[in-house]
Amino acid sequence: MISKKVVILLSTLLAISPIFGIYLADLVGYHEPLDIVAEGLGLTEEEYTWTPLKDYTFPGLPNWLGYIVSGAVGVLVIIATGFIVKHFAVVRK
Repeated sequence: MISKKVVILLSTLLAISPIFGIYLADLVGYHEPLDIVAEGLGLTEEEYTWTPLKDYTFPGLPNWLGYIVSGAVGVLVIIATGFIVKHFAVVRK
């Protein structure tokens, strides 16, 4: 099981993530390296973007909230994957 300290840490990191991923990225003009390479190759966004959560947003939500929800989905996928791997590792012993 996940400890209370880990949940608090993950929640805090998710809550402050828009500061770095949206505000500060815009402030310094950061662009994703894959976007820069695709632009250099003359590709359109539809040709290389296959993610269901494009630009870490959720349709209908403000950017900052979509960024948090997208991060939460990613964290949950990783945790679920870990539990599944752990389950199969324990069964095989």
